[in-house]
Amino acid sequence: MSTTTSPEDRTMLTNDYVPGAPNWLDLGSRDVEGAAAFYRALLGWEFRPAGPDAGGYGTFELDGQSVAGLGPITDEGATPAWTLYFETADADATSKAVEEAGGTVRFAPFDIGEQGRIAGYCDPSGAEFAVYQPGTVRGLDRTGAGALCWAELYTTDAERAKRFYATVLDWDAVDMPLAGDAGVYTVVSRPGGGQAGSHGGIMQLTAEQLPEGLCYWQPYFGVADADGVVAAASSHGATLLMPSTHVDGIGRIALLRDPEGAFFAVLQPDPRTA
Repeated sequence: MSTTTSPEDRTMLTNDYVPGAPNWLDLGSRDVEGAAAFYRALLGWEFRPAGPDAGGYGTFELDGQSVAGLGPITDEGATPAWTLYFETADADATSKAVEEAGGTVRFAPFDIGEQGRIAGYCDPSGAEFAVYQPGTVRGLDRTGAGALCWAELYTTDAERAKRFYATVLDWDAVDMPLAGDAGVYTVVSRPGGGQAGSHGGIMQLTAEQLPEGLCYWQPYFGVADADGVVAAASSHGATLLMPSTHVDGIGRIALLRDPEGAFFAVLQPDPRTA
């Protein structure tokens, strides 16, 4: 997330949801109880099971507000991972658009009672993501501090990713130079939102730079003390992929892998941009 953008130009996502913006995320786990304990210790989240008919799925809450979902992995061969959901007005139409743009449908759209309708995909480079068509539940209650504050795609083909997501989710994309001539970072935003509506980024990496060579979406969680969170994560079995680092105009960030291997990052915003 290191760019030459000025602090005044940077905006993190909000829960003022519109089509194309992140509106949910959840963690697939082989050990729901262990995952709940880890994120409770790390971020203060409390896990609330959805009930006996939910198959073990439930919601992480902070101060009584939903910040994420958590449920058991059910697919054969699937690995623990965070999945980001983006809002759509029509999950069926989005599924058609995904296939026409070169992606694949992992699971077809289906209703979750009256709460909403979801579908899951892989983009052309194999990065998994999903969409959520709101029903009675609009999306996450809380974003920003203590919750999802940014989303980042690590891919071996940024140009193709930009075309794909522009077609499927109608995103705007702005390329910005990384500090130190380290390449280009693409900031993505809701349709017509520009910098004020930005919610994530796309980063070009080589296959050698990606764990197991896999492209993936990574959530960032807003925290008050990145160094403290890193220390707590390490003491609870997480793997530190990038130590807490200051990025001018953004804040302190760190990249981690939880005890089951799910990728995530934390961001302590620069006070000037919080």
